[in-house]
Amino acid sequence: MSEPDRCVATAASMADALNPARATTTTQTRFRFVTLALITLVLALSTGDRAALSVAGSGMAKELGVTSVEMGYLFSAYSWAYVIFLIPSGWLTDRLGSKLTMMLAIVIWSAFTICMGLVHYVGLVVPLLLALRFLLGVAESPVGPASGRVIAAWFPSSERGVAGAIFNSAQYLSIALFTPLMGWLSHAFGWQYVFIVMGAIGFGIAAIWWKHYFLPVRHPKMNRAELDFLRAGDALVDLETRPSGGQESKLEKPRGSVLQLFRSRMLAGIFIGQYCITAITWFFMTWFPIYLVKDRGFDILQAGFVAMVPALFGLLGGVSSGFVSDHLLRSGRSLSLARKIPITIGLLMSASIILCNYVASPWLVVALMSAAFFGKGFGSLGWAIVADTAPREMIGMTGGVFNAIGNCAGIVTPVVIGYLLQSSGSFSSALVFVGTHGIVAVLSYWFIVGRIERLKLAA
Repeated sequence: MSEPDRCVATAASMADALNPARATTTTQTRFRFVTLALITLVLALSTGDRAALSVAGSGMAKELGVTSVEMGYLFSAYSWAYVIFLIPSGWLTDRLGSKLTMMLAIVIWSAFTICMGLVHYVGLVVPLLLALRFLLGVAESPVGPASGRVIAAWFPSSERGVAGAIFNSAQYLSIALFTPLMGWLSHAFGWQYVFIVMGAIGFGIAAIWWKHYFLPVRHPKMNRAELDFLRAGDALVDLETRPSGGQESKLEKPRGSVLQLFRSRMLAGIFIGQYCITAITWFFMTWFPIYLVKDRGFDILQAGFVAMVPALFGLLGGVSSGFVSDHLLRSGRSLSLARKIPITIGLLMSASIILCNYVASPWLVVALMSAAFFGKGFGSLGWAIVADTAPREMIGMTGGVFNAIGNCAGIVTPVVIGYLLQSSGSFSSALVFVGTHGIVAVLSYWFIVGRIERLKLAA
């Protein structure tokens, strides 16, 4: 038995000794879904905090004189930091482990979010907001890599489609839950309270994460049947273990260069697809509420609630795609087809956002946006694919690269839309720009990615 295997066996035996029911109970527990709920909650908070500026933006622009181009750069500042620090945060997560990394990240970004609500007391509003948005991106960068490790460790391959889809649906859940709340806060109390309340919520979620997240081999209540099920299904339960001191540490030293990830045609195509998918996401997280106010005549309170409708459809699409993908896999389809079919259907639907340019009724616009958001959710299986394809020695690093390249769209998309809006006075060209990304993503998956399988690093 190798040293890593002995570590895992020892940890599992210790857990069985501390909890005899774990070893003797034959009915499989389902604590992997509790873990999934935790990372979904964290991503929902992360998405809500980065999107807070989109809700507060109308009131802030009116009160502080922030222009459309300045707002575009404020949206973009977050992504510059997020992209720059995703690979280092993946490296850090591979060493510190998911639990500690995620808890520290939530606490730090929640503090920065609160500070954004206080900038008007200091002055130099735009420079300060640029700095705080950048720092927010730095602090949120570990969420993707850490969550990728959690999914790979806690879910067998037959359930990763559902797990990845539910996790990814947190962005839609966030918009559905937090956008109406933030719209009401901005309308009733002022834009400042959007940031202050969201930051306060973050401290509570950090405490929940720290108390309830455990590694598979250390969970105090999960029984042996569930652990054996995970291990038999290719869940990487031995990614991390904790020594007696209570801190997570790696079982194996990550080997190989990040350049090997880019040499893989499969991963290169997946990265391109994620860039395009994320471009659509960033429109909804940044300019969509402002689009409803400027082009469709809603006030900010109405926009907050109206934005909830497409988000709920996105949530429905995001969750259902995982079930469809895993059903295709269980019914005998290859892993490649099981992942690519939902991606193709969904992202072609997302291009329907362009049709909003040809309708006058605001509510028909909401219907088309809902269809586009459903499609975008249905086609977003990226994190399941990362769990399927990442080299086991570089799960966090691969998740960091995947997220970094995807979020380059967060740098480009808000700024491009800001300039398009300033030059044309409407969102027509912006909607074409956004919708085209869905078509490009489909082409990438079919003509570049090829077979979907776990990448093995060269020795």
